[in-house]
Amino acid sequence: MIAGRDCTPDAGDWSSPLPRAFFDRPVLEVAPDLLGRVLVRTTAEGTIKLRLTEVEAYAGEIDPGSHAFRGKTRRNASMFGPPGHAYVYFIYGMWWNLNLVCGPEGHASGVLLRGGEILEGEEQAWARRPKARKGTELAQGPARLATGLGIDRELDGTDVCGGAEDAPLRILTGQAAGTGALRSGPRTGVGGDGAGHPWRFWLDGDPTVSPYRPHKPRRRAEA
Repeated sequence: MIAGRDCTPDAGDWSSPLPRAFFDRPVLEVAPDLLGRVLVRTTAEGTIKLRLTEVEAYAGEIDPGSHAFRGKTRRNASMFGPPGHAYVYFIYGMWWNLNLVCGPEGHASGVLLRGGEILEGEEQAWARRPKARKGTELAQGPARLATGLGIDRELDGTDVCGGAEDAPLRILTGQAAGTGALRSGPRTGVGGDGAGHPWRFWLDGDPTVSPYRPHKPRRRAEA
């Protein structure tokens, strides 16, 4: 559990977009504060709203687990951009993952969106993930979340702080989680010097949170 943080529910309109200033903070402040917020994905098929229940923080060039650890590349360029934008990347040659850039421009920190509860538009997620066994699995894990919401490389660099209702991606205020619901631990699948960082944050007991899996080194094929 995270101590010493004020995560009382927000006052006012829960459906208003989060301001850019929300993301222009250190990644370890932004990441747990995203829990309970609402991700909105709008496509020609309609709108999906998802309450965030699990995230991971990546601290850029000081973090061995981050894509930006060795500097800027064509793949990770969006991480170095202004806060409040999306960083979307392909992983394992199969899946897309969605991150939200935070901190000052050039700092390259970001938050991986790992899981959430679909509040609206569940039928669209089912159409994209017909093999899911139940509704809580539709966005349980970063690849499932991206697939269910129809997220791919075309959204890399998208501004998530825009107020237009037809914007492809937005983050709404939602309701921040209380400190009693927050938990933290090592990031899933991260090895090496970044393995021990307790930078994965989730809502305790929520069924949409993905199972934790430690890093397993890949074995080299025998000659």
